[in-house]
Amino acid sequence: MVKLKYYHFDFNAMGSPCAIQLYAKSQKTGYDAAKLAIDDVSRLEKLYSRYRDDSFLSEINRAAGIGGEIAVDEETAGLLDYAATCYQQSDGLFDITSGILRQVWDFKSGILPTEKAIDRIKEKIGWHRLRWKRPVLSFDVPGMEIDFGGVVKEYAVDRAATLCMEAGIYHGIVNLGGDIKIIGRHPDGSPWRVAIRHPRQSGAALKTVLLDKGALASSGDYERCITLNGVRYGHVLNPKTGWPVRHMAAVSVAGEFCVVAGSASTIGMLKELQGPEWLSELGLPHVWVDVEGEVGGTMLEQSFN
Repeated sequence: MVKLKYYHFDFNAMGSPCAIQLYAKSQKTGYDAAKLAIDDVSRLEKLYSRYRDDSFLSEINRAAGIGGEIAVDEETAGLLDYAATCYQQSDGLFDITSGILRQVWDFKSGILPTEKAIDRIKEKIGWHRLRWKRPVLSFDVPGMEIDFGGVVKEYAVDRAATLCMEAGIYHGIVNLGGDIKIIGRHPDGSPWRVAIRHPRQSGAALKTVLLDKGALASSGDYERCITLNGVRYGHVLNPKTGWPVRHMAAVSVAGEFCVVAGSASTIGMLKELQGPEWLSELGLPHVWVDVEGEVGGTMLEQSFN
């Protein structure tokens, strides 16, 4: 029986520190698998980054800016279908057209936007304001934008794990900025220990969970925020009000797929006071902490295996 060796690959992608840990029968097998995964993450970033003028997302938003339409490929269509489902299941709270709010929310400025500025932007927000009929995405309101930020990183996690498995890796973990997918448990059968960051205590863990399958994703006001007169305004913005969520500080959800865990954690944040009940009804393992420091969720009682 060939003894598997441990390999660790650190890289940066999608604005986050990332890592792939895996066990392989040879250095070549490990490196080849990691390269496949990292190259695919890079491909997705180039396609869907809002910071690149040459990304396909920027091409979509140029069409949106003039109230035009654009035909999309099958992969992008799948992401749009998923975004439409999340919009419907969240009662309009998970909305990929809401990224345009960053035009008025500058978390480095220390200044709050005016209600007038927010109201102007809200006129260009709403999945219901665009038309999506495969393969054509049409914008009736000029100046809208879409942003796959709440979907693509988690989608990339799932793809990276799948590519590693297809390359012959059966033990490992993919971590893109805290969004995680298990390739398979350690060779000795033990699970991976995953620490969930505390949103208020730097360097501290809210909870450590044991994972031997599935995925884990988190949403929270970890870094980008404005604090004025003792009130913290985080970067998770409600598309209906244009203002940050004020009840939840962080939500983590575990599930079979990272993209599902990620959207569920975001919706849990956006649901505000109804978040704990919504997460409980969803039925996926989860943990949350609110702005008062109260902690809840099914992960507190047990590890997810």
